Amino acid sequence: MTTYDARASLSDLTATADRVRRSVENVIEGKPEVVRTALTVLLAEGHLLIEDVPGVGKTMLSKALARSIDCSVRRIQFTPDLLPSDITGVSVFDQQRRDFEFKPGAIFAQIVVGDEINRASPKTQSALLESMEERQVTIDGSTYPLPSPFMVIATQNPVEMEGTYPLPEAQRDRFMARVSIGYPSLEAELEMLDVHAGVSPLDDLQPVAHAHEIVKLVEAVRTVHVSAAVRHYAVSLVSATRDHPDLRLGASPRATLHLVRAARAAAALDGRDYVLPDDVQTLASAVLAHRLLPTAQAQLNRRTPEQVIAEIVQRTPVPDPYGNR
Repeated sequence: MTTYDARASLSDLTATADRVRRSVENVIEGKPEVVRTALTVLLAEGHLLIEDVPGVGKTMLSKALARSIDCSVRRIQFTPDLLPSDITGVSVFDQQRRDFEFKPGAIFAQIVVGDEINRASPKTQSALLESMEERQVTIDGSTYPLPSPFMVIATQNPVEMEGTYPLPEAQRDRFMARVSIGYPSLEAELEMLDVHAGVSPLDDLQPVAHAHEIVKLVEAVRTVHVSAAVRHYAVSLVSATRDHPDLRLGASPRATLHLVRAARAAAALDGRDYVLPDDVQTLASAVLAHRLLPTAQAQLNRRTPEQVIAEIVQRTPVPDPYGNR
């Protein structure tokens, strides 16, 4: 791709992403950073985990992003009695054909909204592992590809709440980033009462981008340059989590890959065709924290993974972003 074509693609990307951002912010007010992270994950070919207490707009955010794009959308309400076959699909014997026919499950959509994912059993949660990593589903020895683009947006309540099952480490590692919406500001909550008290803001939400546009934007993100110095910086941040005294489980190599991909998307959203260390720093907590397991002593001292990431970012030398470009 020529430099001119790359710049043209990035220009299209920022314009399309801006339309999607404004559409989502019509529903989720006062949380621009959360909306930006969701867009970043979408363009980086990742999956998003939204964790927070009930009633702050987790499902609303996922639905708003899904409805802002003209693509296939499926919603899965995770409950204790949900079966893996409800997600992936099942082979059913056809009496007329005298053969088995595959009936696709809810995972066969371009955007899959998993509501309260940690209310289902670990066995059911694990049904998402292959689809999230390999973008395919294998049933009875046959493999079925998933559509493109493909993104899982899952919400979960804190594990301290009743009726929840902690996500397995392998499942959390499949999510590129985790965000928390938090409570709205006083002004945003008052505006919500004025605008949304009588009708759902999702009712008037129309698609502002097509699925094929998102596929082209993803391809444009892949062309964003990551210098050797910035790649080394990302590896240094992730490696530091593996021998930190407050952590019994550090971030995986997949986390390094996700961090660089997300940084590429963040740079593209800013209209740049190269990644800065700032892009990596800004995303480090969202991409890495949910993969880390603190030691028992760190938990007693109320040391959170986010605090550990902030400490690692502070002490890791920042490279010259231009010297090795």
